Amino acid sequence: MKNTALFSETQLGPYTLKNRIVLPPLTRSRSSQPGNIANELMANYYAQRAGAGFMVTEGTQIEPRGQGYAWTPGIYSSEQVEGWKKVTTAVHQQGGVIFAQLWHVGRVSHHSLQPNGEAPVAPSALRADAVKVFIETGPGEGALADPSEPRALSTDEVKELVQMYKKAAQNALAAGFDGVELHCANGYLVNQFISEHTNQRDDQYGGSLENRLRFLKEIVEAVSEVVGSNRLGVRFAPLFESTDEDRVYLGLVESDPHTTYIEAIKLLNAAGIAYLSLAEADWDNAPDLPDDFYQAVRDHFDGRIMYAGKYSAEKAVRVLEQGNGDIFGFGRPFIANPDLPERIRNDWPLNAVDPATMYGGTDKGYTDYPAYQA
Repeated sequence: MKNTALFSETQLGPYTLKNRIVLPPLTRSRSSQPGNIANELMANYYAQRAGAGFMVTEGTQIEPRGQGYAWTPGIYSSEQVEGWKKVTTAVHQQGGVIFAQLWHVGRVSHHSLQPNGEAPVAPSALRADAVKVFIETGPGEGALADPSEPRALSTDEVKELVQMYKKAAQNALAAGFDGVELHCANGYLVNQFISEHTNQRDDQYGGSLENRLRFLKEIVEAVSEVVGSNRLGVRFAPLFESTDEDRVYLGLVESDPHTTYIEAIKLLNAAGIAYLSLAEADWDNAPDLPDDFYQAVRDHFDGRIMYAGKYSAEKAVRVLEQGNGDIFGFGRPFIANPDLPERIRNDWPLNAVDPATMYGGTDKGYTDYPAYQA
């Protein structure tokens, strides 16, 4: 057996994970229409992958304005809650642990995805660049588009959004999830508040780094009241450089990413959250995070630390043995290999992922990838 270290148990809040291999959040755009409702097909997809020690759903928007891509599921309506119950039931029947990722895209959206065709909302009225959104052009058909210009949220609207996160967390528990993860990465809404590039506010949510972190702090507190901080995770993408390569949108590079994210992590540690998920650069030949950042994360965070971003089993073992990370997300490999943990355990070859079927569509390229046949 190879990669033995990844098959040791570890504790995550109240849960004992059977291994350190994680199904990370992966947008697949398979929800039922109308209503962006999780369905039996999605339940089958997640149940197939319940060999993971831990699973996090694809981003699920907390309110109608939070959608930036066609056919992504929501978690704000009663119908959506009922749909997600199919997923959590199927995963729990397989002995899995699954958290819902709560998502709001902010400015990374298009007016056609917004209620009444209105402008997307954001901390400041700055259009997103270097990113595309995905809009429906007909039943089951879609196309990439440039994001629409957003409007700035009022101070009262920001406070209302904090309560929307809290309500989404209540819905997640009602749907049977074991906990929730806050999507605070990749240039989406929470990241837009944190970033010096996208936040030009002059109220208590803008200006200093402390103020730019206030929205994060308030939603962590509000959601912790519902689920308990020991069943809460937060995802960041602390980029230290970017690329012109055509890729899935990763987000924003701060002028001082080390300070920005270590201060955010100190805030999360004080809140007592269960885990911190860090998405690393995932383009070809992307650099690892700086060694001093890995070390500072460990020094300032007492919970479990998860890394993801083109990880191989070998890299995960290395980061684990160095003491920098505890659990590891495998995105594309888990899309194409529902039995990924067993393949890693036995050093079996991996199915290749089909990029053409990653977003939208049917069971093809979703639930029809075969398990390994010896």
